[in-house]
Amino acid sequence: MEEALAHTSSQTYVFRYAAMFFRRQGRVDEALKYLKMALKATPSSAILHHQIGLCYREQMIQIKKTTHMQPTEQDRDNVDRLVQLVIFHFEYAVKQKPTFEFAYIHLARMYITAGDHEKAEDTFQKVLCMTPAREHILQDIHFHYGQFQQFQKKSEVDAITHYLKAIKIGKDSYARDKSINALKQLASKKLKTNAFDLEGWSLQGLVHRLKGELKEALECYEQALRLAADCDNKVACGP
Repeated sequence: MEEALAHTSSQTYVFRYAAMFFRRQGRVDEALKYLKMALKATPSSAILHHQIGLCYREQMIQIKKTTHMQPTEQDRDNVDRLVQLVIFHFEYAVKQKPTFEFAYIHLARMYITAGDHEKAEDTFQKVLCMTPAREHILQDIHFHYGQFQQFQKKSEVDAITHYLKAIKIGKDSYARDKSINALKQLASKKLKTNAFDLEGWSLQGLVHRLKGELKEALECYEQALRLAADCDNKVACGP
């Protein structure tokens, strides 16, 4: 990478890939340097603005990690400033490239960080209406929207719906694994609150089945069927 950058004829795409390499190495300042150099040549590039936004987001995360227990006023100001910078660059990216699914997901999540749930919802709705060419992108969309529904909107029903949509796609991916784990946690929460929760047993059975734990899955489904039968009997018998 350093050899490629040493050439005076380095092209914009070299700066871009160098920046992506440095960001993934945790060398965010170097990544920003090359992204800004590339931006001079192509100032309206959606990809470059998205990458710059990712760098500022990484800086924000680092400040939060290192000052989580005792943030100073300056730390909070720096985080707020970086949040606005991230939003600016992600907004610019989707404006330049309205089909940039990942940028929409990242923008929606940053609106959540900023506490603007209305804009987050609008952004998720836009990307949910798209038909991504790659399945793993659609899984990402449903997983992150499920997270938004669960933690910000406090709607477990809608969260489960979107986790299941991510899982149903079937392609092995990080988002699918995270969706399965999210369902596992929701099932555990339901059964901890109420050991006779039919949906909790059904979800737990599904999680076991998806993990290949067929014996455990069968036990959970049998318990769910017993609870459903008991419920039907109570309805049939009346008060």
